[in-house]
Amino acid sequence: MREFELRKWKPEDAEAVAKAADNPAIAKNLRNTFPHPYSLADARWYMEDCIAKEGRGQITRAIVVDGVAVGSIGIFVKDDVYEKSAELGYWLSEAYWGQGIMSRAVRMLCREAFSVFDIVRIYAEPFDYNAASRGVLEKAGFTYEGTMRNGVYKNGSIYSYCMYSILREEAERIYG
Repeated sequence: MREFELRKWKPEDAEAVAKAADNPAIAKNLRNTFPHPYSLADARWYMEDCIAKEGRGQITRAIVVDGVAVGSIGIFVKDDVYEKSAELGYWLSEAYWGQGIMSRAVRMLCREAFSVFDIVRIYAEPFDYNAASRGVLEKAGFTYEGTMRNGVYKNGSIYSYCMYSILREEAERIYG
């Protein structure tokens, strides 16, 4: 298992993030708001946004290996009738895929989110073809709830996505 830390974002992370995130293999698995190509300006905007909104309905963290930010993970509290739910999103530099980092990062951030926010559920919506992300969620204790058929439009194609969630009581039991 590769060692890593989750920490709050710093403006100086922007250059490393721009380098790590500028990868079509990452962008193809994320929403269109994640740009490709991913520029230094995109990274700077993201860092500033994360820092400005920290703790106000969201928790975002840099995934840091050997002192360098190589990915991102965040939990975002929803509103209206969904105010007791939060959405989980994440990405990791391809150089670190398959090393057990992300499923541990998911557990760590979910534990923190349940302790900070008055929520009962955290969910994630990986594209159905993204077996690696689905595996991350399953290893982190999330439950597969179903597939939303033809629910997303990405790069000129229609895809299905999957709904996964973990409830507060499940997280407390699993994560301790």
